[in-house]
Amino acid sequence: MDARIIKAIFAHNLKTYLKRNGISQTDLANKLGIPETTFSNWMKAKTYPRPDKIQLLANFFNITRSDLTEEEHYVAEHPTIVRIPVLGAIDCDVPISAEPNHGEYRYETTEHLPGGNLVYLKAKGNSMEPTIPDGAYVMVREQPDVESGEIAAVLINGDTEASLKRIKRQGDITILMPDNSTHNPIIVNKENTARIIGKVIRFTHDL
Repeated sequence: MDARIIKAIFAHNLKTYLKRNGISQTDLANKLGIPETTFSNWMKAKTYPRPDKIQLLANFFNITRSDLTEEEHYVAEHPTIVRIPVLGAIDCDVPISAEPNHGEYRYETTEHLPGGNLVYLKAKGNSMEPTIPDGAYVMVREQPDVESGEIAAVLINGDTEASLKRIKRQGDITILMPDNSTHNPIIVNKENTARIIGKVIRFTHDL
């Protein structure tokens, strides 16, 4: 999730619980021994508190930490925020079955988002490095074809396995190319069938 959105969600929820409990940010900062400048930066979504401070606030409000960090109410009130499902893992090295990861989402602002149906896949392996690092969340727009030279999510072996590869076309031949030269390309033919399920738009990588 974008760091700006994480901060905004926390700020929104903190303001909500301050209002519910009828206490000002100055009074609560003083009660908990938190510098007013620090507290103000949380409220303005400029900074994000450490886990121990989130727990301190949760204890005061008698709620869970997730009540302060969850996005449900924030997203409902901000139509410019959309959640994109994470379908599961997709291997960059040896194609494997994509594993559904129901309930996990990535949150994005609608600004600069492309049209179409978007999903996230989590990359595994290093065959697309340095372009796509291992562990990155890869945004894919569902579409049946891409231009030669673009990166796609591809189903192979009778649509049972998925992989990320750069599509290269030479006449009637389609090749699934790794960006890492230590890995071998896959030539698409009757024995190695392939079907493009989407174009890779971008990726994010959490630390």
